[in-house]
Amino acid sequence: MGVRKRERAEAIKEAKKTMYFAKLNNCPTSPRKMRLMADLVRGEKIDKALNILKFSSKESSRKLEKLLLSAINNWQQKNEDASVEDADLFVKEIRVDGGTMLKRLRPAPQGRAHRIRKRSNHVTLVLAANDNTQSK
Repeated sequence: MGVRKRERAEAIKEAKKTMYFAKLNNCPTSPRKMRLMADLVRGEKIDKALNILKFSSKESSRKLEKLLLSAINNWQQKNEDASVEDADLFVKEIRVDGGTMLKRLRPAPQGRAHRIRKRSNHVTLVLAANDNTQSK
């Protein structure tokens, strides 16, 4: 590994120490359905986001709630001396990307077949501490 590449890798590693995130890969829900719930919690404080997800009837809200709890737990692992209530955490970024598609065939009239695309998605959730410059 070259010197520049090693220095860049170390800089990325240092940046990740102050970044609190959780990932959900290959979730068998279409990205469109997952984005509906992700848009509701983007930018919200974690207490409000957890309430939104807990009282929603959509299936994707259960998965996002579990992911948010995982991100909060990751924050606690890195900040053992601080409490979650005092940190004033909020959902800084939530990304829903399309994952792999399972392609299936459904019989159609006159000997033809239609392709069914069973979609999946990847969700990345990033938390940040509110430093009184953000207002939400």
